[in-house]
Amino acid sequence: MIRTSLVALLMAAALSPVAAADFGVDRDKLLADRSMELFGIEAPLAEGAAPSPEEGYRTLDQTPADELAMAPGLSATFLTRNAADSLDMMAFWPAQNPTHLIGCIEGDREEIAPGKFNPSVQSIALGDGAVTTLLRGMVSCDGIRTTPWGTIVATEEEDDGGVYEIIDPLAIKDVVVKDRATGEVSDPAHVVKRTNMAVIAWEGFLTTPEGVVIGGDELRPGTGVADADGGAIFKFIPATLHNGAAITALEQSPLVAGRTYAMQVQCQGSKIQFGQGCEIGKAAWIEVDPANARADALKKGATGYYRPEDLHQDMSYKNAGIRFCGANTGNEDAGNYAEVICAIDFAPAEAPEADAEGKLVFTTSVNRFLEGDADANSFDNLSFQGNLSTLYVVEDHPNGDIWACLADGADRDIKTDGCVRVFAVKDTSAEPTGFLFSDDGLTAYVSIQHSDDSKVDKVDDYGTDDLIKITGFMLPAM
Repeated sequence: MIRTSLVALLMAAALSPVAAADFGVDRDKLLADRSMELFGIEAPLAEGAAPSPEEGYRTLDQTPADELAMAPGLSATFLTRNAADSLDMMAFWPAQNPTHLIGCIEGDREEIAPGKFNPSVQSIALGDGAVTTLLRGMVSCDGIRTTPWGTIVATEEEDDGGVYEIIDPLAIKDVVVKDRATGEVSDPAHVVKRTNMAVIAWEGFLTTPEGVVIGGDELRPGTGVADADGGAIFKFIPATLHNGAAITALEQSPLVAGRTYAMQVQCQGSKIQFGQGCEIGKAAWIEVDPANARADALKKGATGYYRPEDLHQDMSYKNAGIRFCGANTGNEDAGNYAEVICAIDFAPAEAPEADAEGKLVFTTSVNRFLEGDADANSFDNLSFQGNLSTLYVVEDHPNGDIWACLADGADRDIKTDGCVRVFAVKDTSAEPTGFLFSDDGLTAYVSIQHSDDSKVDKVDDYGTDDLIKITGFMLPAM
């Protein structure tokens, strides 16, 4: 079915004798009234959750509905209540017909018992919720993906954050990162640190079958130096492009060797311009030293954003290149309400080239897809609804909401056609994170992260988080 533009419908409503005085209110009402058709839900939530006591809200006799307000028609169950504290992003394993979620635990590197480091990567069985710690000793494991060549890549959101690749993850248990600086691990046949990749505070990222990795540096502007730019978007291009086939040993991975680039959005007129005010538009990729990626990107004029967070590829995009969207959290207290930017990289696996005048060729186009406001802000995690174009956007603060946003339609602008609130966390000590959909778009999972655990016992010498499974989604008709 061809989507009828919301703008056209609202214009028709505005010309009618009974048109409302506030055009924006009419738009929001239309989104709510047509939520089944547009989003596959019966109706959105009218408002977020009221604050709860910050201490001891989470108890073992709660139901998922005590922790998460949901749009009518949706149902939730606990997949597990024993995931390690600060369960963040997750990935399905294996990619086809998955049996598990593999999740990052965003905790510090600490010795939680004699000779025992914190959990960093865990598997969670989709059948019974059984939790197994696969890897220990990382710092702030946050970004995690299943690669097209059949491995797990887990990254650290830390100033000196690293990239770890895991093969056959269900075959390991309690592997230890012995030395973060050198990458020494207790089982190098199954886990390796990719020391040739960018050292940044990694957040979300994408991987292509060729081995290209695109991800952001979770850095706020002004860090270190008052006028320093924020976090850049980086791209790794392997020295040898991969064909996407599954590998049988880590040395076969395309991540073994390659070059790192940072995105530079340029406002091109009579001369090349970049930097402040040039966050959207045409972009090129400039090579940087991966070991000093953050400083080199700043020195060479890479574009900085306010804390780049999660980033995902839009699998519904079928034109040239790849399309990806990423959240920039901003600072809601300062009225910087966050944004989601989307980009099309028309040549993701091609090394950047210069033209006859020595100027880098533009291969990427960047636009603002969603701008936050006083109600929807501090965007962090993202998830496309399976292989659809609907994008779910997660707030990074207490009592955080989760919003569903339409793709851009045939109207004049290049932004989402509108968003509605679908979930709200009821626990003020917690926030939603790690939200992701199954490939069919009918089941979702969300972590209720770092709730106060004063009334809940530790598991494996560590605090716990709840992982909720949500069903009842319908596929939108448009």
